[in-house]
Amino acid sequence: MRKATVLLVLSALILSGCALMDKKELSTTSGLLEPQAVAKFSDLPVPMGFKLLATNSYSFESGGVRVAVLKYRGKATPEQVIGFYKEQMPIYSWNLLNIVEYGERMLNFDTDRETCVIRLDPSSLGSITITISLGPKSQIPKRPEKGYKPVK
Repeated sequence: MRKATVLLVLSALILSGCALMDKKELSTTSGLLEPQAVAKFSDLPVPMGFKLLATNSYSFESGGVRVAVLKYRGKATPEQVIGFYKEQMPIYSWNLLNIVEYGERMLNFDTDRETCVIRLDPSSLGSITITISLGPKSQIPKRPEKGYKPVK
């Protein structure tokens, strides 16, 4: 009877410990990353558990123009982070343009008005630095039509 009680108590403790495991632990063990609830810009998701490197980051927003270089560090594999951004960015109306994988990894996104480059820099200690660069799209002027003469 005593062994059964001890086993029951241990089982309850183990199960309650699993229930109390935070999302960061769950996302790391399952291989899927979850977005943070609060981010610098509401349409630029950051994986849960990644911390802003404030001294290496800056952002500017004025008159609808946003410019930023935001650096975050956390634990994940490059594949997990790439999967996270491929899944999350379209939710916020970002279009994936391409992924460059040559040494470092970069994902390029755009919207009608902005571009976003996400660069991954893994360290040998199992952490990864994410650099998010955000800026307005350049407005390329249209070519003048044939026969067009500028007004002097």
